[in-house]
Amino acid sequence: MRHDKVTIAKPKGLDFKATGYLISIGSVFFLGAVASTKTDPPSWYYPVLIVGMATSILGMGFRYVAHLREKHQIHQAKEEAEGR
Repeated sequence: MRHDKVTIAKPKGLDFKATGYLISIGSVFFLGAVASTKTDPPSWYYPVLIVGMATSILGMGFRYVAHLREKHQIHQAKEEAEGR
């Protein structure tokens, strides 16, 4: 039985998921800036706006961390399959 090494091409370049999350975070700031120009808002308006922006950004951060963990698990599974 032959024991040939199998090489797996590793993707290089731009991480589109990370770029998408960064763009989404930027859009939260733009939308928050536009929403903050409201004339005569109620007293609860700005705290709710800030909390909404923060939770949106936090959610994107958690999703990106989950993406990184998934990539790590895939990499580990590939190494185990190769017998490293």
